[in-house]
Amino acid sequence: MPEPSFPRAKWSIAALFCFLGFQYGTWVSRLPALKTRLDLGAGEVGLLLMACGAGAAASFPLVAVLMRRLGSRLLSLASAAALIVVLAALSAVPNYPLALLVVCADGVAVGCLNVAMNAQGAALEKAYDRTAMSQLHATFSAGLLAAALLASGVTTLTGSVPAHFAVAGALLLLLLGCARPGLLTHREPGARAADEPKRRARRGLPSGTTLLMGCAMAFGTVTEGAMNDWSTLYLKDVVKASASVAPLGIAVVSVMMLLARVCADRWRTRWGDGRVVRTGSAVAAAGLALALLAGGVVPTLLGFACVGLGAAAVTPCVYVAAAERGSDALALVAAMGTTGLLGGPALIGFVAGAASLTLGMATVAASALIVTLTAFRIPWRARVAALVES
Repeated sequence: MPEPSFPRAKWSIAALFCFLGFQYGTWVSRLPALKTRLDLGAGEVGLLLMACGAGAAASFPLVAVLMRRLGSRLLSLASAAALIVVLAALSAVPNYPLALLVVCADGVAVGCLNVAMNAQGAALEKAYDRTAMSQLHATFSAGLLAAALLASGVTTLTGSVPAHFAVAGALLLLLLGCARPGLLTHREPGARAADEPKRRARRGLPSGTTLLMGCAMAFGTVTEGAMNDWSTLYLKDVVKASASVAPLGIAVVSVMMLLARVCADRWRTRWGDGRVVRTGSAVAAAGLALALLAGGVVPTLLGFACVGLGAAAVTPCVYVAAAERGSDALALVAAMGTTGLLGGPALIGFVAGAASLTLGMATVAASALIVTLTAFRIPWRARVAALVES
């Protein structure tokens, strides 16, 4: 199969990122409705999210095998199709135990798609010698934004979760159809026979630098994921925002993250990855902390905007740094990122159940601060002039 042109491949891979953001944003934006329908407390919502994180964590040994056997293209398509099925199942689960099983399956599929689509993005940059990862991650934010706006619009017309998820499923099928034609036929590069024993021995021994990258990724995605999962409930239950305003917390974070990621490649070229990550995560931590202290709808939305702006460049920069250290490092960092994205918000739920949701959100600010501190220890790539495809 001939490889597509750079623009076609880029937008096909971008459709995968948008797909994941839209699917994820769709079901987390309806957590209040699911919480009410299944009669859940804050701790049970946290356990539900923990099941999703557990599924993601359990998927990574499977991902390594599937990446070698299928390649990132086929794995992307298969896991995306599974996520559409999971969304349909979640709209109809009759009880809490089945909901736990469904979101666990969601975590497995998300783990597979996250690794596969980022492998596609890394292969795109390498094959065409152009930067694109920040813009690809921008489309993930665009998917989250679209999901939040759809949820806000649907809830003004009907409270039916199945109707909402049916519309979302149709849009996901459309995105999958757009992604399929231009994906790269990327597989894990083969090793020389003499090197294979050494490669196998190193697979279980990640370097300290790789673990630092994984730590930054994990706490960065805790920050990002917790805002997606808990911003709606925080606005509704703590700030007392209306049902139509509450989903806009996700929208504000997503808008700022989208705008920042569109510009992030230029920031990286001008100031370097390390400075962008350190400054951004510090802005996220300070902005959210001040919003929690001030209270009120407007200060809260402004604080959420700081999180979107500051956290936007963390994951693209870390993915690029990890990709330079090889596919095993990329897979491990992606694994830790997905675990943070899906499992970290569960920790916020447990803190909220034991103390308060405000203290749980303060944990998010602390996570952003940890990213700042970790970023000082990561050997970021020296900046060079790079082409950024508009």
